[in-house]
Amino acid sequence: MNDRPEALEVVHIARGVRVHSAAVDRHRTRLRDAEFVTPALDVAELVWPRTVPPPALDVPLREVIEFLVETGRRLDIEKNEHLAAACVSAARINHLPGDVSEGLYRGLGRYFERELVEFEVEQSLGADIDGWSEIVRPTGSIMRIRPFPIRILHFLAGNAPGLAAITLMRSCLSRGVHLLKLPSNDLFTAPAILLTMADIDPAHPLVRSHSAAYWRGGNEAVEREIFRTELFDTVVAWGGESAIRNVQAMTGPGLDLVALNPKVSISLVGNEAFADDETLDAATRAAALDVGHQEACQNSRIQFVEGTVEEVDRYCRRLVDDLQAEASPSGGRPTPPEILQTVAEHVAAGDDVRTWGRPDGSGMVIRSAAPLPIYPIGRTVNVVPVRDLHEATRYVDTSTQTVGVYPDTRRSAIRNAMCASGAQRIVALGASIGTEPPHGRPHDGFNVLHRMVRWVVEEERPPTPALTGYRG
Repeated sequence: MNDRPEALEVVHIARGVRVHSAAVDRHRTRLRDAEFVTPALDVAELVWPRTVPPPALDVPLREVIEFLVETGRRLDIEKNEHLAAACVSAARINHLPGDVSEGLYRGLGRYFERELVEFEVEQSLGADIDGWSEIVRPTGSIMRIRPFPIRILHFLAGNAPGLAAITLMRSCLSRGVHLLKLPSNDLFTAPAILLTMADIDPAHPLVRSHSAAYWRGGNEAVEREIFRTELFDTVVAWGGESAIRNVQAMTGPGLDLVALNPKVSISLVGNEAFADDETLDAATRAAALDVGHQEACQNSRIQFVEGTVEEVDRYCRRLVDDLQAEASPSGGRPTPPEILQTVAEHVAAGDDVRTWGRPDGSGMVIRSAAPLPIYPIGRTVNVVPVRDLHEATRYVDTSTQTVGVYPDTRRSAIRNAMCASGAQRIVALGASIGTEPPHGRPHDGFNVLHRMVRWVVEEERPPTPALTGYRG
């Protein structure tokens, strides 16, 4: 008797059309070693010839937004068979607890809400992006500027389904053509949204502007065929260090790279937290919220707490209680063995390292004098005592994404030092994840949508001779 589960079927989309192929490729997922099959990869059917303008080149912005809003309305897991199937399949390939994953799928429609989409446009592209915008320069000459649609190859990360949603929202607003390389830990979200878009209108230019497919990252035979300036202008890549390095090795002159690099987020807790038990409880609850399930870059992994070792140990005991109280009943990723090994080695060497909690994914806290050489994951937190919050700046660099600060009154005093050291986002403790979608705010130091178009210019002959003699 064979108890092995049936291989998962992954949908490929070729220029808006679902691929039906008798030939299949077989793969296994990186995280949970699940088997899945895809249509045999045919790069030619996934890409757009340069001789043909992007299908959505001249689609008015208002029509793009209307189409996105309608897409969002249809992303109802109770009524949308594509989304419901994606949610079920996702449970077999990633580390998110089932209830958490389902909650994220239920919230995907919000990424397409009108007010949020319009705010994304305003912050990233400006108010008027239909065609050419005429501008009079200080010299009196006229120039016309346009955010021109381009051809983009996307390498998605799969730590949460929202990343596919925000990518597709932005790709539609860019009005370019887009090939999405599916990650092995989220093979289903992007195809489900694209199939939903095709249900609205299979011939719509925005539908025909998208392809989605899986191939093993680093497959040189495939990627030599795809990483070509004849096919793409820009690569937008999310992922871990090895994934980003692989993409960097394949890009070069003529093929721009927008890299959403791997990041680490931290928390800073001032000694005001120890004013009384109620205040300490509020601080540790907020800190536990930022830890979350640690599948996203903005989840807190290292927390610097201002106080004595005895005070910080009190903080650690409260923090682990809050982590375990909020743990998913369906479990989650356990603390990796290499972290436990590192802790054991430091303890054996006589270092002052203490632990609280359990390494079963419910919550574990490790207190050490300095950050340990680990990447905390599985609801695992490294807490470091400091005499002053500014001491934490020595551990901040360009790999630091979000810094949560407690109390709010300390945030303005620390933000410039944090950003000078390389941090990109300063928030109130407890707001690293929150319920706010990312529309309209910078990510890793820039607005992603702004980089998903080419800013082109047409210039009139100056009305008078140049005043400065500039000939650049």
